[in-house]
Amino acid sequence: MKKQSHPPLWVPSEKRCHESQVWKFIEQINAEYDQNLGSFEELRLWSIQNPDIFWRHVAKFGNINLEFNNTPTNIDSDNMWEQHFFPNATLNYAENLLKKRTKETAIIFTAEDKVRHEISYLELFTKTAQLAKALLANGIQPGDCVAGFVSNTPDALIAMLATTAVGGVWASGSPDFGSDGAIDRFGQIEPKFLFATNGYYYNGKAVQVMNKVAEISKRLPSLKHTIICEYLPTDKNTPNSSFISLSKFIQGHTSDQFAFPQFPFNHPLFIMFSSGTTGKPKCIVHGAGGTLLQHVKEHQLHMDIHPKDRMFYFTTCGWMMWNWLVTGLASQATLILFDGSPFAKKGRILIDLIEREKITMFGVSAKYIDAIAKLKLSPKDTHDLSSLRSIGSTGSPLSHESFEYVYSNIKQDVQLSSLSGGTDIVSCFAIGNPIGPVYRGQLQSRGLGMDVDVFDPKGNSVKNQKGDLVCKQPFPCMPVYFWKDTNHQKYRAAYFERFNNIWCHGDYVELTDENGVIFHGRSDAVLNPGGVRIGTAEIYRQVEKVDEILECFAVGQQYEGDERVVLFVKLRPNHPLSSNLIDKIQTTILENTTRRHVPSIIIAVPDIPKTRSGKIVEIAVRELIHGGHIKNIESIINPESLAFYQNISELQ
Repeated sequence: MKKQSHPPLWVPSEKRCHESQVWKFIEQINAEYDQNLGSFEELRLWSIQNPDIFWRHVAKFGNINLEFNNTPTNIDSDNMWEQHFFPNATLNYAENLLKKRTKETAIIFTAEDKVRHEISYLELFTKTAQLAKALLANGIQPGDCVAGFVSNTPDALIAMLATTAVGGVWASGSPDFGSDGAIDRFGQIEPKFLFATNGYYYNGKAVQVMNKVAEISKRLPSLKHTIICEYLPTDKNTPNSSFISLSKFIQGHTSDQFAFPQFPFNHPLFIMFSSGTTGKPKCIVHGAGGTLLQHVKEHQLHMDIHPKDRMFYFTTCGWMMWNWLVTGLASQATLILFDGSPFAKKGRILIDLIEREKITMFGVSAKYIDAIAKLKLSPKDTHDLSSLRSIGSTGSPLSHESFEYVYSNIKQDVQLSSLSGGTDIVSCFAIGNPIGPVYRGQLQSRGLGMDVDVFDPKGNSVKNQKGDLVCKQPFPCMPVYFWKDTNHQKYRAAYFERFNNIWCHGDYVELTDENGVIFHGRSDAVLNPGGVRIGTAEIYRQVEKVDEILECFAVGQQYEGDERVVLFVKLRPNHPLSSNLIDKIQTTILENTTRRHVPSIIIAVPDIPKTRSGKIVEIAVRELIHGGHIKNIESIINPESLAFYQNISELQ
């Protein structure tokens, strides 16, 4: 049954559509393969029916240096988890990011108001080649792991490029991790080299981390070298005598005659770590070719990135959006790297950055958009945002109200792309469509070349009905494997046990008549009062309308043979949780949803526990209120907040 939808918030002009990268791509497909595709959805359907032609043409359109060598599309296997694309093809990921060797700006780096400098494409290549030669001289071999305990700086990007240029496997984490959290990740992969920042800036303050670096290095016996990226002014008393600065490590090495070796399409490129709230983080290995193809497709065909565009995403090096952002160099975009607090300068620092650096694509978390809305900022009235063409939002579902806030208070003529995918695929299952409308609450489209669908509990495909997000065919950016995972046991358990030989991602979603996707939360966080499945996002978007509340989350508690909904709210200062406020919250939820959505108990909390990428850990709190414990507290950025959730009297 067709649902009544709101009118679109944005429709691209005909001129904008015809100037888009994806329109040019459609025209090429029509001309070269005798097709008559006339819309994005027609292209999406064609792409999943013709994966071999589609992905090869992505490589051609994106000007990717990739030698296919008459390779088949994928290995002939009945098991989806054993399907690897283009097994005989070869490439070098770093070479594709460094094709441009001009004096044009490749990177603009800023750290709040402390640092700003630019690096050209030529300088980026030179520094990468120097470091790659230094790594080779110190014994790196293809397949060796290199870890980064680094801030989002040019040195971190250069270390990754040099590592992958010579066939090493890059894994990074942010220096706000505790040493135990870093060891939980890096200890599993036994890196040969560790690149570490000596500190970082946050909210106007310099934060020293050399003591943590010393402890991490001591607990990684596999290390041959710890290389210090000197970001803060050097403190002569802190570096360990066995450490070496990046500047000294590359001394004597030049970029002359550096040649990029070619590696197999599925050669390991990145190790990404799951959040690890229920145990040690899983080590997910992504291949070079699949990562590059997918990112170029998403940047150019979904986000409409052109050469010389200026790409920004607020991220740390411990979140997959950093890996996604830096591949933007392959599309010859200029990257804007930012290190620091997104709420510095009373929440205006990133808006200032759009205006000052003429950003064209601006990416943040959904929580950031909600936060600046609650700060009552109206950037369209205070800043020149004429350069801005698209806004990306990810990390959690973007509420309907946040969609409306963007168009009312940030910019009217902008493509707002809510994105969703994750560490598991280092990219997106649902993302933007530059030639289609934006509807409130909807991600614009499923990814091209990704056979994404929604299944009910019996495995039937459904529309306008909530269910599990699945992908029914292999795709290039599937993990190559999990680290030290015998017979793919962990890999299969993570994605293929829910439905036979179908990737089940763990998101609770709904397909719409507009070919968009609505996200209702994580499947494992779905509430189930009285046997009725409720996505947590359905409650959150109502509660976030209540001005007294900064943030909230809900969990299900087993109670008297059923499940009751418990809502935790973080309140604005000087707003107690009075009976009137409880009534207001419950009434707001009831008027816009159903009686099942109304929480049985509402509890004010001092803080909300989150992972380092800003995701609320509903499952961990659910475990705590049922008397369990969290196996990996280091995965949580504010672990001190967890103490509140143990033995809450109202829940006994």
